[in-house]
Amino acid sequence: MIRINNIRLRPGHDERALYNAVAKQLHKDIHDIAAITIARRSIDARRHPDIFYIYSVNAELKKKKDEQAILARAAKRRGQTDITAADEAEYVFPLTQDDFTGAGYKRPVIAGFGPAGMFAGLMLARCGLKPIILERGQAVEERQKTVEEFWASGRLDTESNVQFGEGGAGTFSDGKLNTSVKDAGHRMKEVLKTFADMGADESVTYVNKPHIGTDVLCRVVRNIREEIIRLGGEVRFNTFFENFECADGYLSSVSTRNVRTGQCERIDTDHLIIALGHSSRDTFRMLYERNIVMIPKAFAVGVRIEHPQSLIDHNAYGDTGYRLPAADYKLTHQTDKGRGVYSFCMCPGGYVVNASSEDGMTAVNGMSYSGRDSSNANSAIIVTVTPDDYRFPGHELSPLDGVEFQRNLERAAYEAGGGLVPVQLLGDFISNVESTELGSVTPNIKGCYRLANVRKVLPAFVGDSIAESIPAFARSIHGYDMADAVVSGVESRTSSPLRIIRNNDTFESNIHGIYPCGEGAGYAGGITSAAMDGIKVAEKCALSIYSKIRI
Repeated sequence: MIRINNIRLRPGHDERALYNAVAKQLHKDIHDIAAITIARRSIDARRHPDIFYIYSVNAELKKKKDEQAILARAAKRRGQTDITAADEAEYVFPLTQDDFTGAGYKRPVIAGFGPAGMFAGLMLARCGLKPIILERGQAVEERQKTVEEFWASGRLDTESNVQFGEGGAGTFSDGKLNTSVKDAGHRMKEVLKTFADMGADESVTYVNKPHIGTDVLCRVVRNIREEIIRLGGEVRFNTFFENFECADGYLSSVSTRNVRTGQCERIDTDHLIIALGHSSRDTFRMLYERNIVMIPKAFAVGVRIEHPQSLIDHNAYGDTGYRLPAADYKLTHQTDKGRGVYSFCMCPGGYVVNASSEDGMTAVNGMSYSGRDSSNANSAIIVTVTPDDYRFPGHELSPLDGVEFQRNLERAAYEAGGGLVPVQLLGDFISNVESTELGSVTPNIKGCYRLANVRKVLPAFVGDSIAESIPAFARSIHGYDMADAVVSGVESRTSSPLRIIRNNDTFESNIHGIYPCGEGAGYAGGITSAAMDGIKVAEKCALSIYSKIRI
């Protein structure tokens, strides 16, 4: 198979145009091509409104000798060509069901059913290990109803919400699947393929910045759950990972509690994957008190900002008659004092959501449906926070201090909004005065909101840094500093404030048999990287079980 890179086509083209472009590059007739598959697609809008789609395509010719001749000619050009052999390598898990058939072993347990726990569970189920997965929240069908009820009434379920439940926090997000993690083992390819196989659009396997959308993602995670169960695994919802027991430094059992009935259970196991989300604060404390080694780490906090999507589109594409995807953006700025300020989790055509998970606290996040068709674009604008920012004089720094820093901001946001999401006009945020009325931008917020002074919610160094960054951002996106843009807060759950230490070779914590994994443990920063980490940890876990049964 042949890879052809840098095929440029105008928006609105049909499939035949792509075939014709491939044939032209290969100097072949279109009828010589047996099939093509898209490997990569992106938009080149650098000279807008002169816009192109850029493709990398894998082509299979009807005659293999033609492929060999084309590749031979390309090789003689010493890299000065857009034609290469296609990389057809696929991900392969190191063990199969045959390796465990008839063997005696204790079933592995996974705490958490977000992307990391989900993909760890799927991999272990596929090789016949029948994992038991614990999720404190509800199955996605019930969880959707619970979250919608919270947004409508303000009645929070602290066990099942935007943070907790099937699919993790990513279920109520834009469903972004891009990552900067290197993919030498083809794990990212496997993650994207799995999402497509489980109900996402096939385009997630090749577009430059793939996304699923909350509406489709709910269906996808349900399908993954059903596949795990079909393969012999279990998914226990409303089940809280409460504690663990060990003997001589080795895991021996896990204790659970049903959050609805209070019923407790002890599960004998010697392999536990801790795939917690970044908001599992009570579990972090339990692990810390049980002497699981963890350290504080940097994270970021700030606000959500909403602009008209039309403004973002115009800056990205100019005046074009093409129908193009809702445009996104990525912005960074370093303040005069050296603070990093940047956009995060940008949601084109999306909604700000009340993402709280604890009583008396307010946190926000961003979300888009698959169509990305709301009138507003929103993004987090956040400022880097290091342990030095929440270190108190005379106080020995604890890995949990970052959690308390986040909680203090969320309490302040709850108070500022009177239990609702506090919102403010951008012009008032910069002037540090409370907003009294909205302007031309109507907030697209899931949950009730109230006009307030969001800037007062934030530490001075965060608010000042964001205010300083806005004019710099407006130099990249004309109109970004519009006074009527809407700011809401507080964006406090960007990543885990701690890292649970694991061995570089075995991926175990200081307790043998316990595997920290994913975003909550400090090893990922989004759906795809968490899923990839889940696969990596599942590999180590399965190999450990295999070594035990072969002793």
